[in-house]
Amino acid sequence: MSSSRPASSSTILHHSLRHLRAFLAVVDTGSVTKAAELCFVSQPAVTQALSKIEKTAGLPLFSRTPQRIFANGAGEILALRIKRAFAYLDPALSELSPRLRVTATTAQLKSLIAVRETENFTLAAARLGLSQPAVYRAVSQLEEEAARSLFERTSYGIVATRAAHALAQAARLAFIELEQADADLAELTAAEIGQIVIGATPLAKSYVLPKAIAGFRKIRPNLPIQIQEGPYPDLLGALRRGEVDFMLGALRVPAPIGDVEQKVLFHDTVVMVSGQAHPLAGREELTVEELAAFPWVVNQSGTPMRRYFDSVFTGSPSGPPKSIVETGSLILMRELLDSSDHLGCTSRLQAEAEIARGLMRALPFDLSHTSRPIGVTTRRDWLPTAAQQAFLELLPTWSERPADRSL
Repeated sequence: MSSSRPASSSTILHHSLRHLRAFLAVVDTGSVTKAAELCFVSQPAVTQALSKIEKTAGLPLFSRTPQRIFANGAGEILALRIKRAFAYLDPALSELSPRLRVTATTAQLKSLIAVRETENFTLAAARLGLSQPAVYRAVSQLEEEAARSLFERTSYGIVATRAAHALAQAARLAFIELEQADADLAELTAAEIGQIVIGATPLAKSYVLPKAIAGFRKIRPNLPIQIQEGPYPDLLGALRRGEVDFMLGALRVPAPIGDVEQKVLFHDTVVMVSGQAHPLAGREELTVEELAAFPWVVNQSGTPMRRYFDSVFTGSPSGPPKSIVETGSLILMRELLDSSDHLGCTSRLQAEAEIARGLMRALPFDLSHTSRPIGVTTRRDWLPTAAQQAFLELLPTWSERPADRSL
């Protein structure tokens, strides 16, 4: 990219939903007159909407002839994102009330999202930079049009109803599509807008991301990259809400829920490790009973790696180790192994660099059966921007991974 610029103070998302519907109507009909009839507004109102949207885009979106108006390449790109946004939003609006497709505003939906997530009108107002009465009024207008309450008052605060959850989720994903539209249009002028947000597990942070980010910086030197960390369930929730663009790490088999899809990049196995001075270091063979006698540093319960670890001791007369520290931090594991008799169970790929530096030793215990897929998880219908796609293409694949070697 030859230049970069921060997101403009004026974005596609700042336009009213009515203006965006008018834009789509013009694209679909090729006529301002027909679009005005479909949207129940005047022709000057449609013309004004198009002018404002083109000004925000920073480039022409239509080619005009005396007989017809055509969306050009930029217009088609924007139309695709807007159509995707309404494909999320309209079913949820119609489920509450068909009239909401006409009356709902961006401000009302943003208030709904904020109240749903904070479960408090005051906190929602602070997040949006609005007054509490303004947020309350926006939500009340949606409730009045829907002829039902969207929140239930409890002793712990306010809780969104199922309908409110569905609408807030749809609105959030719709708004993300409109934000992506700014990035798509910026590509046409060799500018950079937006950022890439990645949900990363420990393996992704230590093995996958460093090389990918370094490669990405050679072609996109200025586009912000944000790495979000956390337990798998938290990252999965953030992905489904649109708070992260994609996840990197161990995949679940089968996929945890139907609205996400997974792509395998390569496979990893589990390895047991110790500090250099551990009594078991340097041994050529170990028994399950010997391993169970020491304290361990392992992943949290419920993770694939923890299940592999627990399976080692299933059926053993000695039972599982009695002293367990649960963490996903390789740094904490390394320091505990160095300063005590703890043993660790971790990803072989994660451990490679630590072992190569002499900070850990691999124990001679066969875990070759613990192969697990590592890859990318996305929302099922996700459409990446050009920058996001470029990053994905830099991720390592199984064929690019060095051959397994003894550790």
